[in-house]
Amino acid sequence: MIRITKVTDHGIVLLTRFALAEHGTVFNARDLADAEDMTQPMVAKILKILVGGGILESHRGVKGGYSLARRPETITLEHIVAAMEGPIAVTECSVADFGSCDRESFCNVRPHWRIINESIRTALERVTLLELAAPEPAPGLAGQGE
Repeated sequence: MIRITKVTDHGIVLLTRFALAEHGTVFNARDLADAEDMTQPMVAKILKILVGGGILESHRGVKGGYSLARRPETITLEHIVAAMEGPIAVTECSVADFGSCDRESFCNVRPHWRIINESIRTALERVTLLELAAPEPAPGLAGQGE
């Protein structure tokens, strides 16, 4: 089973709160932790990762906190997952340079993993943060995989 981590899942939940607010709204870690019933250290860790990934901006001062770096309709699930997890790949060898695996000189599977990774990446690029924040899935997502 391919899964995203609990930290990434929590990050997506936190980001939907930003997406539902007026653009530019600043949230602090304590308020987000309380609102989403998460620990403040976990929220602070996630926010720091998202700043590093260019998804959020940090603001210093008394009214400091975090806000979206871009409008939610321009942030994709691919951006979020890549910021939280790193390169999107099903296998380690499909993102690593040659020489990272002792089987690569005779592996027939590696080129296929690259195609699969690109398909996953493309699917994640189709979903925006704004769509994730909606109470119902976007029409293009409804029924997929059925």
